[in-house]
Amino acid sequence: MITRREFVAGSMAAPLAAAGPKGLKIGVMDGVVRQSGKPQALAQAKRFGFEGLQVTLGRATPDGKLPLEDAALQAAYLAEAAKLRVVIDATYIDILHVNCLKDDKLAPQWVLKGIDVTKKLKAGILMTVFFGKCALDGRREIDYVADVFKDLAKEAEKAGVILGFENLLTAEDSARAMDRVASRAFKIYYDAGNATNMVGVDAAKEIRWLGRDRICQFHFKDKGYLGEGKVNFPAVLEAIAGIGFEGYANLETGAPSGDWESDLKRNFDYLRGLMWSTY
Repeated sequence: MITRREFVAGSMAAPLAAAGPKGLKIGVMDGVVRQSGKPQALAQAKRFGFEGLQVTLGRATPDGKLPLEDAALQAAYLAEAAKLRVVIDATYIDILHVNCLKDDKLAPQWVLKGIDVTKKLKAGILMTVFFGKCALDGRREIDYVADVFKDLAKEAEKAGVILGFENLLTAEDSARAMDRVASRAFKIYYDAGNATNMVGVDAAKEIRWLGRDRICQFHFKDKGYLGEGKVNFPAVLEAIAGIGFEGYANLETGAPSGDWESDLKRNFDYLRGLMWSTY
């Protein structure tokens, strides 16, 4: 007899690299596998068949540091990633939900710390976020944040890290910020779910308009299960293929049923089936 956990793991073992738009790899956020900020997330990602993992850097500790600044924890991540052959494809600086880059003087210091951690984890991309109270409202705030990023991008360039700009802006406004920063270390982190459900735009059309060189990575999610909401994933995948993107899309899916393992398998199976049948 096999356990339910073993059944889920076995059914998810085949990675998505076998098909899909050329150059696109599928990862997952550590929070989706219920291991935010923990090296054990790599084993969970491997178990489900993902090729990459996006790591959450965590909120401030009592001594004013990010949890992932701990050298021993970084070493544990690197050792586990090498053993399991799962790539740490990006980091996520969630403290920017608390200290907004648009109006909090602490925020740039957190980003600098995040750049250093991202470099040490060999992740390559640090996703910065602008939602809720930290969302950007109007060109004045967009231009202000872009000017802050000008200095941060200089440090990111030195570290070999790309600052991923995830937000609730249109493609045009995101591109405006990117042009103002004018750095190869500052690119758009494109969330197809947010674009469709929160901004109300055609994600596939925006992806084609932005093109390969403006996008560093993707988030895939929808309200409910993939393939059953408003996001047109066949069109999104076609757009990604059309621009010749090479890199990762990380699942940021929820668990509508409350059973995160079954729901993640359901989303993974939909995406895998779509990619195999289309490409």
